[in-house]
Amino acid sequence: MAYRRTPAVQARLDAQAGLIVQAATKVLSHAGYAGLSMAAVAAEAGVATGTVYKNFTGKADLVSAVFRKVVAHEVAAVVTASAAGTAVERVTAAVETFAGRALKNPKLAYVLLVEPVDTVVDTERLRFRRAFAEAFESAVAAGVSDGELPAQDAKTSAAALVGAIGEVLVGPLADAPHSESVVPELISFALRALGVRDESDSGVSDADA
Repeated sequence: MAYRRTPAVQARLDAQAGLIVQAATKVLSHAGYAGLSMAAVAAEAGVATGTVYKNFTGKADLVSAVFRKVVAHEVAAVVTASAAGTAVERVTAAVETFAGRALKNPKLAYVLLVEPVDTVVDTERLRFRRAFAEAFESAVAAGVSDGELPAQDAKTSAAALVGAIGEVLVGPLADAPHSESVVPELISFALRALGVRDESDSGVSDADA
């Protein structure tokens, strides 16, 4: 008869795996993917390196687990923040949440968005970007349907926004502290890209009225 783990044993193993994932997240946050090793994660978690390998087959497997946990948490935050309101309000909330949270942990954002990783981890990264794009897509589609935004393909616009925001967060800002204007500028860019008209650019001055 095959051995079956009791609920108590399974709970202990799940807790141990969770501790290791949490430790790996901390290592990624200060050392990046290139600097993560199973030994470093074990030291952070306070367990033997062999214990890490009992839970995860290797670095890629472990970081994939980190991606799944972190992405689920971050996407949930964006979805919740942008769940209601006008299209402008929803897009603003999505950008503000996405960018603001990334800038609080730029090293981890770099890992999640662009740092060279193994193929299996890159697969998780694609899911990460798609999940964020879907949050934007919902807001854009609603704006088009309500006539708040000009006609456009919501999926394409959403993917473009996520790509552009990601480039700003981990490209020009990677080697320098970000200024307080970064998030407001990203919000302005996103709204312009979606066709939201800025009343200050109406082209009609008081003198012309």
